[in-house]
Amino acid sequence: MEKTNHTLITEFILLGISDIPEMQIFMFFLFLMIYSITLVGNWGILVIVWVSPSLHSPMYFLLANLSFVDICYSTTITPQSLSHLLMERKTISLKGCAAQFFFFAVFGTTECFLLAVMAFDRHTAICHPLRYMVIMNRRTCLQLVATSYIGGLVTSAINAGCVFRLSFCGPNMIQHFFCDVVPLLRLSCTAIFFNKILVYTFSSIITVSTVLVIVASYVSIISAVLRIRSTVGRLQAFSTCASHFTCVLLFYGTVFFIYMGSVSSTSQDPDRVVSVFYTTVIPMLNPLIYSLRNRDVKGSFRRIIACTY
Repeated sequence: MEKTNHTLITEFILLGISDIPEMQIFMFFLFLMIYSITLVGNWGILVIVWVSPSLHSPMYFLLANLSFVDICYSTTITPQSLSHLLMERKTISLKGCAAQFFFFAVFGTTECFLLAVMAFDRHTAICHPLRYMVIMNRRTCLQLVATSYIGGLVTSAINAGCVFRLSFCGPNMIQHFFCDVVPLLRLSCTAIFFNKILVYTFSSIITVSTVLVIVASYVSIISAVLRIRSTVGRLQAFSTCASHFTCVLLFYGTVFFIYMGSVSSTSQDPDRVVSVFYTTVIPMLNPLIYSLRNRDVKGSFRRIIACTY
């Protein structure tokens, strides 16, 4: 039998974000600005949570981890995309492609788990306020976050193994701006049915399970909030979930748009515009959403600035 892990090509050509050469410089400065805001915003959240004793709580510990994941998530994709916007030949080695795909999957999957953990945290805070610090104690928070990272690593290792054990005999042009699973599978010159089923099965299990946790948490939250007699109390309870719910809609909305479409169609390439949104724009928006809608974060930021000056 022919070995399916024998590779005949050593590099891929990424076709980039846009097929219009005249847009390259404009997109370079646009994405450089987005990436800069992403780094400043997420590092800002990490520093604020670290130096502010008032933010040393489970909610902000999880938010800090989300910011760290967003930094890594965006850094896996954006710097190379920026360099390729200035290059005529947009190549990436096979090993570099495998590494990019692996870390992209690690941090993307970890973000799914963290969003589910944050939903559970909000559920506990609103539905069981008197037992909140008992349930979400330091040990539990560390275990939940560690499980999120481990889950991301294991799932990513399985998916990367399924993709890069295949043979790539050419063509080697990836119709995307990074090494994503769908265009990579289409370039294989060996049978991909089993690999494709395995990749989509694991991805679907992770996505569906985390969505179910989030939906169940918010059903309980809404039920608990509706039992609050005070209108002000209801608004306060909903406001504590608004930022997280917005981030969930942005992240899962774009993921479902791309990957559900990929499952239903094998002739169309993934929507690169939407991919840009969830790989670069969402990591920039998350800290803005949390900082602009959160009085504690804004208050801590003002105190840090006041102490600096």
